[in-house]
Amino acid sequence: MRSTLDKLISGTGLLLAVVLLVAGGLLTWANVFIGDQVEEQLIAQDIVMPEGPALEGLPKADADALKEFGGSPMDSGAEARAYADHFIQAHMNASGEELAGEPLSYSQASAKARELGGALAENPNATQAEIDEAAAWGDLRQSLFMGSTLRGLLLYAFAFATMGVIAGYAAIASFVGAAVLLALGFLGLRHAKKIEDTPTATTRTPVPAGV
Repeated sequence: MRSTLDKLISGTGLLLAVVLLVAGGLLTWANVFIGDQVEEQLIAQDIVMPEGPALEGLPKADADALKEFGGSPMDSGAEARAYADHFIQAHMNASGEELAGEPLSYSQASAKARELGGALAENPNATQAEIDEAAAWGDLRQSLFMGSTLRGLLLYAFAFATMGVIAGYAAIASFVGAAVLLALGFLGLRHAKKIEDTPTATTRTPVPAGV
């Protein structure tokens, strides 16, 4: 009975080990594939991380976040995130502050540009200052639209790169788990074989004296 139980448990462990090996292989493939795709797509954008004069005028926190990548071609998720959050976003905020005194989202700038554009359409006698203001808001809307679009694409690249890293760690965990289960499974089978090979002790009934 003990031998059968050992074999059953060991067989289940070996089966789980095979499953983990397959999962580890797939996760490794996902890690490599995602990493290659993110790198390939980012390199195609031909963006060099800002350094030196390009960092001037940025808030200190943004400039510090970009310094470690300065001058290198953007080819990783970490660089994509840094460029999106600390360079593009910083310039978008500065554009809003220059015109409105505070950072603006694309939807806010777009609403204001439409408002001023509609007012101009209804006022053929608009002053040059009103025309210039409407044009400035139109330019800001366009800049924020382009910045938001590029920033979103770069953050998608960062998200996929992060998924690839997680897949890599999961692959390592799967291989380690498979190795442990394989070792335990073979030890269990060995123990079951040892029990089978051990002769069963027989109990002899004592014979009464004088018989």
